[in-house]
Amino acid sequence: MSEQVNVYKRIQEEYREYIELWIHEIKLPIATAQMIIENNKDDVTKRISSQIKEIEDYTEQALFYARSNYTHKDYSVKKSSLKDMVNEVVKRNKQAFISKKIKVEFEQVDQFVYTDTKWCQFILNQILANSIKYGNTQGAVIRFAGSNHKECVVLEITDNGIGIKEGEVGRVFEKGFTGSNGRIGKKSTGIGLYLCKKLCDKLGIGIELESVESEGTTVRLIFPKNSYMEMNEE
Repeated sequence: MSEQVNVYKRIQEEYREYIELWIHEIKLPIATAQMIIENNKDDVTKRISSQIKEIEDYTEQALFYARSNYTHKDYSVKKSSLKDMVNEVVKRNKQAFISKKIKVEFEQVDQFVYTDTKWCQFILNQILANSIKYGNTQGAVIRFAGSNHKECVVLEITDNGIGIKEGEVGRVFEKGFTGSNGRIGKKSTGIGLYLCKKLCDKLGIGIELESVESEGTTVRLIFPKNSYMEMNEE
């Protein structure tokens, strides 16, 4: 029985390594295509660029999905600037903000949290991608708001988009769940928020979601403080 388990684990490990290698190889032609577009900017290449950005996002999603069961091998929790992480994901999506005329607001994001920067930026990017995808066509606003509490630091990402039906809010972290609004003229895998929850659980970050249909959605990330972190801060 133990031999069968070991064989299964080896197969899983080999599959993960294959996915990581494939993703590494595909990044080069993606980067090359983006470089060509940068040197030949017009309306057509702008549209192509947005599609390549989607390919990049799905590729990154596949990579983190492959690694999600092996986070202990790939993360390093340290004191990290929430402001820097938020700014990085906003910068990464700047073209979408410009093309869709989305206003971005910040409030008290100059906080420090203990997390793995790379994994946390991936989580933030998945949340932001949803806010962009399901945002209002007119007057869209996405707001990042931080707050410092005795036992935790909280970051809220709020949009004024199409929202989620009340009866579906409880299922948003299920693998493959897209919801009614996610199936209306949108391309959705139902993996993004599932991965966010899975990675948050691994990193000890709380994640909550509130939404009102036709009004918007708030995702709340809760970064705990503890004695170990406080000792390291002294």
